[in-house]
Amino acid sequence: MTEKTLVRPTRRSPLPAPDSDVTASADTVYERIVQAIMEHRLPPGTKLVEEKLASVFHITRTRVREVLLRMAHEGLVNAIPNRGSFIASPSVEEARQIFDARRILEPALVRSLIARVGAEDIRRLRDHVALERAARAEDDRRAIIRLSGEFHLLMAEMVGNPQLTKVLRELASLTCLIILLYDSPNMPACPNHEHSELIDAIEARDEARATRAVVEHLQHIQDTLDLSADDGPDIDLEDIFA
Repeated sequence: MTEKTLVRPTRRSPLPAPDSDVTASADTVYERIVQAIMEHRLPPGTKLVEEKLASVFHITRTRVREVLLRMAHEGLVNAIPNRGSFIASPSVEEARQIFDARRILEPALVRSLIARVGAEDIRRLRDHVALERAARAEDDRRAIIRLSGEFHLLMAEMVGNPQLTKVLRELASLTCLIILLYDSPNMPACPNHEHSELIDAIEARDEARATRAVVEHLQHIQDTLDLSADDGPDIDLEDIFA
């Protein structure tokens, strides 16, 4: 795996100056790193240097380790003994499993949302799609990717189940890594018109149409990726060394 140094956040996410007394909580650091993953500013394989993170966020290395341990538990970071922590690089098989998990989880999410959705929720979802559309008009790829993932998280938050939101956040972050690894650089894999069609079905409280729409939407994302690679042929050591 090629090691990369941690990139500094862009001006879109300003941090306190080095001499500031402001310190970040572990949750804040976690959210900032996850956002950088979802915006493709931290590509797979990037090394997360503890000292650099502690300096950037004005926290102790102990707190940094807590964040990295949490991310490793969620599969977003690979911790390699004597080498450090690296942004995960999901394999083709892991990518397929993540999409399988989302196709199981999100229809249930949509059904729960339909049972409690209100006019204000529909307005928030449509406003979010408008932001996606604006990002596409400006060809802002980072915003496109982040907003596309956040649309699904917004639905989860509306259901009001923190555990569901947590699981979907993990899956959405891993999906962003998968898109970065296996998608065409010029073809964002989450068309916002499919989000609009899903909102229409939710507003109509049509469970069958809404669940079908979200499954087809996730399948469409997967189909835009090149997941044809495999792990290569099995190596027969007896044949090699005979």
